[in-house]
Amino acid sequence: MKDIISTDKAPKAIGPYNQATVHGQTLYVSGQIAINPETDDWEGGDIEAQTHRVLKNLKAVLEAGGSAMEHVLHCTIYVRDMADYPRINNVYSDYFPAKSAPARALVAVAGLPKDALIEMTAIAAI
Repeated sequence: MKDIISTDKAPKAIGPYNQATVHGQTLYVSGQIAINPETDDWEGGDIEAQTHRVLKNLKAVLEAGGSAMEHVLHCTIYVRDMADYPRINNVYSDYFPAKSAPARALVAVAGLPKDALIEMTAIAAI
């Protein structure tokens, strides 16, 4: 059995998926991009601005699912330009200090929804 997680503090799903699902004590968060949940508008901006918005959205879904940033076990990050790696890390470390950071994969891709520069998904304990 799985439970569906939905919150108005994160962007609505823009396809046939849910913001997150829960199975047992594990929360699976769908990919987040830089959409402002208050306006449902694309925020865009540079890689730092998009990374901040993505992580704020991720945090909102985690909290709605009964988890928190410190309980994230794994993140997958999709980026359009691997040259942004250091700038992403600078923002990411504000949300995930190195001592307690989750496991992570960062993958360069050809494109993302809404022409985003970054998308992030996570798996967390509850």
